[in-house]
Amino acid sequence: MRRTRILTAVLALAAGLLAGTPPALAAAGAPKAALAADTYTWKNARIDGGGFVPGIVFNRSEKNLLYARTDIGGAYRWQESTKSWTPLLDSVGWNEWGHTGVVSLASDQVDPDRVYAAVGTYTNSWDPTNGAVLRSADRGANWQKADLPFKLGGNMPGRGMGERLAIDPHRNSVLYLGAPSGKGLWRSTDSGATWSQVTNFPNPGTYQQDPSDTTGYASDNQGIVWVTFDESTGSAGSATKTIYVGVADKDNAVYRSTDAGATWTRLPGQPTGYLAHKGVLDAENGYLYLAYSDKGGPYDGGKGRLWRYATATGAWTDISPVAEADTSYGFSGLTVDRQHPGTVMATAYSSWWPDTQIFRSTNSGGSWTKAWDYTSYPDRSNRYTIDVSSSPWLTFGAHPSPPEQTPKLGWMTESLEIDPFDSSRMMYGTGATIYGTENLSAWDSGGTFTVKPMVRGLEETAVNDLAAPPSGGAQLFSALGDIGGFRHTDLTKVPSMMYTSPTFTTTTGLDFAESDPDTVVRVGNLDSGPHIAFSTDNGANWFAGTDPSGVSGGGTVAAAADGSRFVWSPDGAGVQHTTGFGTSWSASSGIPSGAIVESDRVDPKTFYGFRSGRFYVSTDGGATFTASSATGLPSGDSVRFKALPGARGDIWLAGGAADGAYGLWHSTDGGASFTKLSNVEQADTIGFGKAATGASYQTLYTSAEIGGVRGIFRSTDKGATWTRINDDAHQWGWTGAAITGDPRVYGRVYIGTNGRGVIYGDTSDTSGGGGDGGTTPDPAPAGACAVTYKITNQWPDGFQADVQLTNTGSTPWNGWSLGWSFPNGQKITQLWNAGHTQSGPAVTVRNVSWNGTVAAGSSVAFGFTGSWSGSNGKPASFKLGEKTCSTA
Repeated sequence: MRRTRILTAVLALAAGLLAGTPPALAAAGAPKAALAADTYTWKNARIDGGGFVPGIVFNRSEKNLLYARTDIGGAYRWQESTKSWTPLLDSVGWNEWGHTGVVSLASDQVDPDRVYAAVGTYTNSWDPTNGAVLRSADRGANWQKADLPFKLGGNMPGRGMGERLAIDPHRNSVLYLGAPSGKGLWRSTDSGATWSQVTNFPNPGTYQQDPSDTTGYASDNQGIVWVTFDESTGSAGSATKTIYVGVADKDNAVYRSTDAGATWTRLPGQPTGYLAHKGVLDAENGYLYLAYSDKGGPYDGGKGRLWRYATATGAWTDISPVAEADTSYGFSGLTVDRQHPGTVMATAYSSWWPDTQIFRSTNSGGSWTKAWDYTSYPDRSNRYTIDVSSSPWLTFGAHPSPPEQTPKLGWMTESLEIDPFDSSRMMYGTGATIYGTENLSAWDSGGTFTVKPMVRGLEETAVNDLAAPPSGGAQLFSALGDIGGFRHTDLTKVPSMMYTSPTFTTTTGLDFAESDPDTVVRVGNLDSGPHIAFSTDNGANWFAGTDPSGVSGGGTVAAAADGSRFVWSPDGAGVQHTTGFGTSWSASSGIPSGAIVESDRVDPKTFYGFRSGRFYVSTDGGATFTASSATGLPSGDSVRFKALPGARGDIWLAGGAADGAYGLWHSTDGGASFTKLSNVEQADTIGFGKAATGASYQTLYTSAEIGGVRGIFRSTDKGATWTRINDDAHQWGWTGAAITGDPRVYGRVYIGTNGRGVIYGDTSDTSGGGGDGGTTPDPAPAGACAVTYKITNQWPDGFQADVQLTNTGSTPWNGWSLGWSFPNGQKITQLWNAGHTQSGPAVTVRNVSWNGTVAAGSSVAFGFTGSWSGSNGKPASFKLGEKTCSTA
């Protein structure tokens, strides 16, 4: 899929465990940040894939050594023992976030421990730094960096062409790099430590996707797009003589040197009118294969050809598997079977409908077969089956009509590689995953080969928002670019499906009702259809709302504390409010269009907004807003703010920019005034989690700069002091979109990244969990009470339950204590949003500091996990102090 998540601080446009030793990036002269004061274990909330994989690179001298590159989410190394991928660039920090975009990758076949990555995300002003070539002598566990005097474009048009970075197979100290933006061809003769331009290379490229694009994104010259060595023209220790270079120029696409790069000439007789996406050489048979398209890709391309060049005779042969008039796509994904070099494969990378196509020849392109053919249109006959049981969301919940099928074979299939040691194993990248097969040989024998996701551990989603509810089956809700987002009930498992009914291409925001987490709302982008959806069962199922007039995009949304109403700030229309589930909307007054909106987490009629330095408050359910008199807030809109659960009018605001107000602010009077925290230099996100034992306030989490160090920080004392909880090996580039703690598990934090998915961390300091998380009064509140006790999940020896306690009297409670006895010997193993003690079957649950006040008619909720054996009956009665509560 096209990756369009660009940092909002710059410009708005367009799994598994972390295995092995964490990689680290060494930058000469860079200050070293202090080590984390707490030890955390970092993992991904598993989604598996989710983005475009433009490059897969097998090492040709060591079996099972292979790498994958992504456009915005770093590089990965394959772990054969676990059939999973290990991330290699998590050490890229905040100030060099662009280095998570990998435009090319090369694995050294002379010294397989060496690997190189050409990094940089954008070639225009969106990326604040130049590109670099990273080099590693330990397979990506640690890196050194060579800065370049130009930018690279891992997420630019043409990023599926390549590989632009190549190692001389005979003299591995020599590397070449094709540059974009008219910067030409570059060479290193010291194993990537230094680079210089090959000044006599004659053509820096001419092709631009859209020369009229004033942003510089689509108008960039795509430059030098691949480098290929002819290993038959060299010997160990001496530079390879013949080198082929692909150039983004439709009339002059291929150049050659026959003297180890001393001179270069345009390859004579070559076809014109197309761009050569790939150039793959079969030295054994003396053929250079070229895959051509009329566009640079990876999502455009309407015509294409495959050609074969005989290196000994200079003869060109059109080996295209279909006539030019029958193509509606360009060719890419070009590979040669190194065990049987006459076997060649290629993809119709830009065939979006009805599916991509994969072509295979076993006679050097003399004839071809296809992965699928029409029988009688629109029916298809496939040479393959697809098993997506490990990533079931890859069906996208679609029910297409023939000739479309679900799941699709793929799209944007620019990378396809046959394992050089195993002719039966092939992998290819799509816009959403890596697919592969381990019985490819069945293709030629008339059998059926099986395609499966081979993507575990590779997490490539861009995160817009996160929410962790205090109760219910969902542990986490995510709002993601390109694939919408997920409801995680188990962080270690891939969810069965993204949000559907409707299925947004990108979810821009979501929220749940604090006192009724079964009520959830999300908003997002969709080419046609509604831009808002609701759930009344904790996100398990959804139904569409109705858009007010003019809506063009999701924007932000807020749910009232009790789920009775919603405020929505969509793109294309002003702020709107509704009661119920959005069947009709009314315009809010007093607040500008485009404002960020949030809800108070206690008062269901109070909502907040922020726009261009001003804070806005509504106390009538979003009908009218009034600008706060608060001053000194950030003047721009790179701001995120949240209201604290359990405390009316308690608001935290993070954001700003280096050229103005930037940091973290706190309000305890509903936004009437804010106080800036003096100990936080910069902050971009704010989130809340379960309070530590003995703490009087919920735990704060932020992505920030504190004490001169950028990182992820935690505070258990209301921001008075902070602990950095990540380290230099775990930085994940840009983490400025979303963060939240877990209200049920002390110390757990969820971090949104821009291409590395949802990261979550757990602390080794478990002393913060359990206990009462604050003061432990023994209140005896007056008035009536009601209890709802619901078992939400149960397994052979354990269960999870939610308890809602309602003040049905006429006066507020200032502290509460609820008791019951289990009928079957159940034991509580963990309880959240309250403190507890248990003696035999008798349980006492007490409020924590932030949820002790319960107004008349209001409720408080907590949840727990427990163990059981034999039976798991519900308690017969509940007592608030000495008073028996009614039960539902």
